[in-house]
Amino acid sequence: MHFTRKADADWNGGIMDGKGTVKLGSGAFEGAYSFQSRFGDDTKATNPEELIAAAHAGCYTMALSGNLGKAGYAPKNIHTTANVKIEKQGDGFVIPNIDLQTTADVDGISDEEFQQIAEKTKETCPVSQVLSGAEISLKAELKRASAAQVVNLEMNLAKRILPS
Repeated sequence: MHFTRKADADWNGGIMDGKGTVKLGSGAFEGAYSFQSRFGDDTKATNPEELIAAAHAGCYTMALSGNLGKAGYAPKNIHTTANVKIEKQGDGFVIPNIDLQTTADVDGISDEEFQQIAEKTKETCPVSQVLSGAEISLKAELKRASAAQVVNLEMNLAKRILPS
């Protein structure tokens, strides 16, 4: 099974004074972009790095939810921010690194297991794989459990260790 997704971009004019639009194939987003939205102070239009960040954050968050589910956990909420850095190198620009920051509310999981699953997800999420030329860092935070959740965690662990 495979899927092909597409997006279109149009550009009019020179690099510095031109303007363009990007449109997702699904029609869910269409927006303007320009040199100023990419390298300047235009915050009303998007840019390629912001779109990469959105794709990476969305993919990672979905993949983390799936991997937590495979491990037997049901996340209540996962929030991820992807920060894509672009910098000048030589005559052009490169994306040297992407920082992922994720916070998840998941009952019954230890921080150690959560960190292992979060790290595995960073390596296996399809967008991480396609962006592997950039260094991808991860800061994963598990929301702290309440006292009732700790008791539930202990009961879940006992069930895993001691078969019925």
